[in-house]
Amino acid sequence: MSEVQPIDWQQLRDAAIKARANAYAPYSSYPVGAAGLTVTGEIVTGCNVENASYGLTLCAECSMVSDQHKNGGTKLVAVAIVDQLNQPLAPCGRCRQLLLENGLPGLLIETAAGLRTIEQLLPDAFSTRDLE
Repeated sequence: MSEVQPIDWQQLRDAAIKARANAYAPYSSYPVGAAGLTVTGEIVTGCNVENASYGLTLCAECSMVSDQHKNGGTKLVAVAIVDQLNQPLAPCGRCRQLLLENGLPGLLIETAAGLRTIEQLLPDAFSTRDLE
């Protein structure tokens, strides 16, 4: 694995904002975009896709991880998630678990409170190491 380059947070936010433009949020009217930087320097993106049954709604992070795997599945090193006001959002619990498994240890996530690692957002998490 090559050395990770410095993270351009503005570029990640801009990619998340662009992805958010494609969100399908007719029920909540709360479009969300997400962008992640992979270890190879690629930016993957996603947006939320709601469903009338609510429980089948996909968060922007789920969509982004799908894009990550579609493009080869290299691990994430940084993630930016934005709301309709371009403000950073912390991932929900389900997405924290998803990001834990699809990111490197120490994955950085931009939140309203500043940069946090996935381990800070999801301490003592159940992970693949528990399945070994």
